[in-house]
Amino acid sequence: MTDNPPRRLVVVGASLAGLRAVEAARRQGFEGRITLIGAEEHLPYDRPPLSKAYLDVLDDGDPQIPFFRTEDTFREELRVELMLGAAATGLDTDARCVIVGETTVPYDILVIATGAGARSLPGTDGIDGVHALRTLDDARAVREALESGARTVVIGAGFIGSEVASNANKRGLEVTVVEAMPTPLVRAIGADMGTAIAALHEQNGTELLCGVGVSKILSDAGRVTGVELADGRVLPADLVIVGIGSIPATEWLTGSAVRLDNGVFCDEYLATGVPGVFAAGDVANWYNGLFDRHQRLEHWTSAAEQASAAIHNALHPESPKPYATVPYFWSDWYDSRIQFVGVTDADEIRPVEGAPGADRRWVALYRTGDRITGALAVNGQNVIMKYRMLIMRGASWAEALELAEKRKVAAGR
Repeated sequence: MTDNPPRRLVVVGASLAGLRAVEAARRQGFEGRITLIGAEEHLPYDRPPLSKAYLDVLDDGDPQIPFFRTEDTFREELRVELMLGAAATGLDTDARCVIVGETTVPYDILVIATGAGARSLPGTDGIDGVHALRTLDDARAVREALESGARTVVIGAGFIGSEVASNANKRGLEVTVVEAMPTPLVRAIGADMGTAIAALHEQNGTELLCGVGVSKILSDAGRVTGVELADGRVLPADLVIVGIGSIPATEWLTGSAVRLDNGVFCDEYLATGVPGVFAAGDVANWYNGLFDRHQRLEHWTSAAEQASAAIHNALHPESPKPYATVPYFWSDWYDSRIQFVGVTDADEIRPVEGAPGADRRWVALYRTGDRITGALAVNGQNVIMKYRMLIMRGASWAEALELAEKRKVAAGR
């Protein structure tokens, strides 16, 4: 650290990134005051299980809430001042303080880790039974509805919505997924692979309607009764899940000196250009030198890594380290694990194991120029990280195909 070390660290966002920032600060020797500000009243919790294990029909009784740490751990071991249930409302970078309602919280170092919120469907405010799935409170309401046997409509065939559809299907409930695009998951994994992944719905008996929008949500006495589609069809529903994307949680930064551009705009060190201010997690739009582009990732792995990197760079400005990564995400649909590493814009996408959309297990590789830049696997847990390592070190397309061929020989195919 410097000769005059910072004394006050403020982390805004009681998220995975927020937690990892706090832990990294103590691990890296920060002895000053730490304040963690969170809009939700809950301690930081793990979000991916909310649409997976938390909703699972096999979980008897009350499911375990996926909290990361206890309150005692925060207060006694990490020595953190918790300000939960109190959203940040502004930032004064000249005075170096975060504004929370009528309270100001001074900082020497600020880590912005406010994540992203669900994009809402117009005209649904105040209608019971219409939910996004971003928070613990959302998950509790959705699980209760599924347990009551709700007829379910999922708007948006993305990963979270499809995970909810999978859990509804496991319970034997009537469930329909509605996707406005002709092909699901185009931005996430490409058109051809989106079609292949979407086949999991049909294979498991879930109705998937593509290329049709939603006209309006129907309700009676403030309670959802159905979804009217743009073509006039009406889908009866007791539960509607809205999974149409997310919006970076940056409203509180409007008017501040922090640059906003699809989140908080950062350099390769996760620094915002404003003295002492860094960002991490879903809200950070940072420069990823590995792919020579700015990216905003809503992925568990990168959120955890970015927080630690941001703290290092904040505490050690004399020796900052750029953060670069191969993006990685996973999703569980029915009895299948979907995993993707890398980036999706590619000159070629080639299946190298199994038949996408037909076989239970398959792998496809993404090529840009003469390099492997992405890999998609369904039930390929034992190989996906090998391709991630190839991408990380800038391996050639030929090397990737060689690995795929060796696996075929080893499997006797």
